[in-house]
Amino acid sequence: MRRADRLFRIIQILRRKRRPVTAEAIAEEVETSVRTIYRDIAQLMADRVPIRGEAGIGYVLDGGFDMPPLMLTADEIEAAMLGAQWVMGRGDAVLARAAHDLVAKVGQVVPAHLRPLLVEPALAAPHWKKGEDDAIDMARLRTAIRTQGKLALSYRDESGAQTRRVIWPMAVAYFETVRVIVAWCELRKGFRHFRTDRIEAAEFLAQRYPAARARLLTAWRKERLAGARASDR
Repeated sequence: MRRADRLFRIIQILRRKRRPVTAEAIAEEVETSVRTIYRDIAQLMADRVPIRGEAGIGYVLDGGFDMPPLMLTADEIEAAMLGAQWVMGRGDAVLARAAHDLVAKVGQVVPAHLRPLLVEPALAAPHWKKGEDDAIDMARLRTAIRTQGKLALSYRDESGAQTRRVIWPMAVAYFETVRVIVAWCELRKGFRHFRTDRIEAAEFLAQRYPAARARLLTAWRKERLAGARASDR
């Protein structure tokens, strides 16, 4: 591996970690010696890359640092293309259009020798079955999730029973033919899941739910994990 490529890889490793990364861990991933990593880190620091830490403890990259855009490897482009293909086939109309736009933008800025990967990627998503139509504006739903906005739903469950409830949307799960809103339900006082094709009516409320979305997601994951463990007993 050329030194320039190795320095770029080191920065990428530090960018995706929140805690200090040891030289040993970096050396193992980059497949070089710890001594080489020490020299590379020293060079990056000398080049004013905002890395903090020291030998034996670990290194972190300060926030706000950025590199020239889209310095992508072939593997990273393949990963992006596979994800974009999935969204084109399974996302709602707005996301599917965004995925097409993303591919077009990447094609404008990646080096010429990597552009064939956008036209004929080595990885391909399968042809998908047509999904159920969403009965809610998915773009507005994603905005509500980002801003922690409440939703009032008229919802029909699998048995056909209808209820009206106020929910705190936290995420959307994309399955093969359906999309599911992950939310806290004020009516049931707990986490619930709502298929977007079973929503009879939706009102986007001006109210914001008080709990931090990140904390709700953490609690939801813990509840799901506990349920999975209980079912395995």
